[in-house]
Amino acid sequence: MKRRSFLTLLGGAVGAAWPLAAAAQQRPVIGYFNSGTPSTQVKNLAAFHKGLKEAGFVEGQNIAIEYTWGENYFDRLQTLAADVVARQPTVIVSNTLAALRAKAATSTIPIVFTTGDDPVRGGLVTSLSRPGANVTGVTFISGTVGAKRLSLLRQLVPKATTIAMLAYPGTPETEAEKAEINAAAQAVGQQIRVIEIRSTAEIEGAVAAAVSSGAGALMIGTGPFMFNNLLKIVQSISSHAIPAMYSVREGPDAGGLMSYGASISDAFYHVGLYVGRLLKGENPRDLPVLQSNKIELIINLKTARSLGLEFHPQLLAIADEVIE
Repeated sequence: MKRRSFLTLLGGAVGAAWPLAAAAQQRPVIGYFNSGTPSTQVKNLAAFHKGLKEAGFVEGQNIAIEYTWGENYFDRLQTLAADVVARQPTVIVSNTLAALRAKAATSTIPIVFTTGDDPVRGGLVTSLSRPGANVTGVTFISGTVGAKRLSLLRQLVPKATTIAMLAYPGTPETEAEKAEINAAAQAVGQQIRVIEIRSTAEIEGAVAAAVSSGAGALMIGTGPFMFNNLLKIVQSISSHAIPAMYSVREGPDAGGLMSYGASISDAFYHVGLYVGRLLKGENPRDLPVLQSNKIELIINLKTARSLGLEFHPQLLAIADEVIE
């Protein structure tokens, strides 16, 4: 059963042209600046290119793209942002953490972001309907469906008296997600233990700590760090044979048990469309922040069987995809 995908326009009409039209007489350059690694962004990049193509732009034909990767070293993003801006691309495309650094480095080059956080709360824009500066973008529902994730996981592992949540601390997105999940857990009497991970080197220790503390299942938090390190997280969890709920489909795609959350690639597709509009001369200050509302439930039945778990037929029936 497939859920409908739709996009919410968070604001009003498009305004005056942005002076990119003149730059478009030459081949425009997109600065693709991401805090993660190329290997974790394959699907997102493909979706971005699809949006660009539908807007009339193809890399190597009428646009060029310069890629800058943070490789999960978040403390280097400020320096990398300065380098990206110094190269004067026509448009910058960034995920949350990279976009914040790019915004601090330029007030003139248009920036189009993707984020699973509230972009006003996170400091990317001052208004969803009229961003009013050189920054706009696409949000996707992420941490705000944490309570639903918890509910689905409890249905599958009802005897788990303690559920551990792995989270990268200190970001507005993470803090909001933790508060929501803690409130949902308290309402149903579920014990939650939050285990913070601050570096890739801490992943294995965090999973081992969750298992040794008696957690019967895991929840994997949202945010760029967790997404960028998802394969390593899945591998560590698999080695401990513990059920886990992920926020993105890349979890079960890599062998994790299940996920419920936004389609991040859908957001990148719409970023591609938005970049196309900017390259045709529209003004970023007049392009409202979009909200991608495509939510997916993905179940890896092969992993469930290896863990000795059975999904209720009704849950399998409403899943967007069942991996066998």
